[in-house]
Amino acid sequence: MRDHFDVIVIGGAAAGLSAALILGRSRRSVLVVDAGEPRNAPADGIHNYLGREGASPSELGRVGREEVASYGVEVTTGRIVATSATDGDGTDPVGFSVTLDSAAVVTARRLVVASGAVDVLPEVPGLAEQWGRGVVHCPFCHGWEIRDHRIGVLVTTPNGAHHALMFRALSDDVTAFVTDPVLLDDTTLAGLRARGIRVMPGPVTAVDSEDDRLTGVALGSGEFVALDALAAASTVEARVDFLAGVGLEATDFIVGGHRFGSALTVDGAGQTSVRGVYAAGNVTVPMATVIASAAAGTAVGAAVHGDLVQADLAAAVATAASSASSASASSSSSGSSPLQSTR
Repeated sequence: MRDHFDVIVIGGAAAGLSAALILGRSRRSVLVVDAGEPRNAPADGIHNYLGREGASPSELGRVGREEVASYGVEVTTGRIVATSATDGDGTDPVGFSVTLDSAAVVTARRLVVASGAVDVLPEVPGLAEQWGRGVVHCPFCHGWEIRDHRIGVLVTTPNGAHHALMFRALSDDVTAFVTDPVLLDDTTLAGLRARGIRVMPGPVTAVDSEDDRLTGVALGSGEFVALDALAAASTVEARVDFLAGVGLEATDFIVGGHRFGSALTVDGAGQTSVRGVYAAGNVTVPMATVIASAAAGTAVGAAVHGDLVQADLAAAVATAASSASSASASSSSSGSSPLQSTR
């Protein structure tokens, strides 16, 4: 592995590989550092990705790595543990140094953060074991697969009612388990019931499975409710601890007045508040689907290339001006004009 690149991409899932692809095709030197822990790893397949519908997350990653490698992009398995700003490489005042968990130190002119996010799950016994399979979170990602099934919705936030209504469009048999009565007002409860959603108060104390298939949930009352799937919202926390060295941290991501999780803030080009550090994917938009993350990565990769084009132009203009100045000084000292012919 080289020790200096135009761009280091942190994260090798849809967003990171898409950024690397457009940068590689633009003949930029690129290193992708991937820890191999995509957020959607538990899922059987990705959905709503035109042309790749149903592909497994691992298959999409494998194909993506092969594609970027064909354009000269280097991909290495590892984790970034620290980042810092540098003085650049002499032609570009912006630069960064990253340290991998292998202790290797690599520098780059720009960083693309596509490190994704972590789902912090409700603390219900048995829930984590079914995450991404019997326990789902997104009606767009998993809804078709559980259509016309017995679906439970764990309501842990005021947004839970909307969650239940989204799944009601997929099945006539939906039960909302409301963990705290203050979460839903009378109007919201009436709306759920009008849509034929059964509302059950009280906490869910366990998610039960048999032969690795979800069978239902146990309630605090002692009642057991048979289900085929349970929808539960997670808190989505951005993976950005390694950015402390460049002065970046995630901020609260608010949806409908409720904290959905945390994310990096970026501008319209995908650049963070630190010049030269860009970000794309779930690290900036926690609810982005795989295809949306890929599109964001492509846009950020193009923006980074454009940024480097302008930096290269500035360096070339400065070099040309310096050369012209030196030539002029040399001509003056010899007493002749650089345009004067000699015989």
